[in-house]
Amino acid sequence: MANKKILLILHQAGSDPGRVGEVIRTLGFELDIRIPAIGHKLPDDPREHAGAVIFGGPMSANDDHEAYIRSEIQYVERTLKTETPFLGICLGAQLMARVLGAEVRLHPEGQMEIGYHLVQPTDKGRNYFAQDLHAYQWHKEGFDLPRGGVLLARGDAFPNQAYRYGANAYGIQFHPEVTEAMSRKWLRKASHMLVEPGAQPAEEQLRDRVRHDGDMDKWCRNFLTHWTSLAETTNGSDPVR
Repeated sequence: MANKKILLILHQAGSDPGRVGEVIRTLGFELDIRIPAIGHKLPDDPREHAGAVIFGGPMSANDDHEAYIRSEIQYVERTLKTETPFLGICLGAQLMARVLGAEVRLHPEGQMEIGYHLVQPTDKGRNYFAQDLHAYQWHKEGFDLPRGGVLLARGDAFPNQAYRYGANAYGIQFHPEVTEAMSRKWLRKASHMLVEPGAQPAEEQLRDRVRHDGDMDKWCRNFLTHWTSLAETTNGSDPVR
């Protein structure tokens, strides 16, 4: 019988896998949610799951003083070694970049991306991004493209927005998981960050959500349909739109 369990790694007790969790469940998979930051253990063998997703969080991929960050880095190493399908979102993408030898760093001019920002497909990313996407962002660090990584989408302030490594591993800088309720929660709990350079005001973010979330939802569902097909076959070189 095929393994139908996906590991979701979150970073705070109150974190929510949002739309990503909802879509994966709708596609017929069981969710195994773990939060190493509050003491949950990660599997020694990633093949216990059909695939794994690491979500974002307020911490840095460079926080080596945190035992759970070290644990997640080791888990990503094992996941890539076993070619278990992997998806890194924001912090998760940065952790994979670090594992692959790339640097994760602040913007040189102190810019952040908070709100909706344009993400454009590269020539090699057009099978994953049928069109330009105004994607929801919330980050102050970005990642260099790791050696062996294929850039799928680029942005302005943070040029590396999506990449593939091998056939089964993907990293994206933006947040397709964010529902309206999650967005309002982030805007409330992290309102102090909205004065930072590159942050859009709360009202603008909520207006942009009405304009752009339909495209974000469509992209998320199409991409996760492809990614979960890798989790079912562990073989997937042909992306679907």
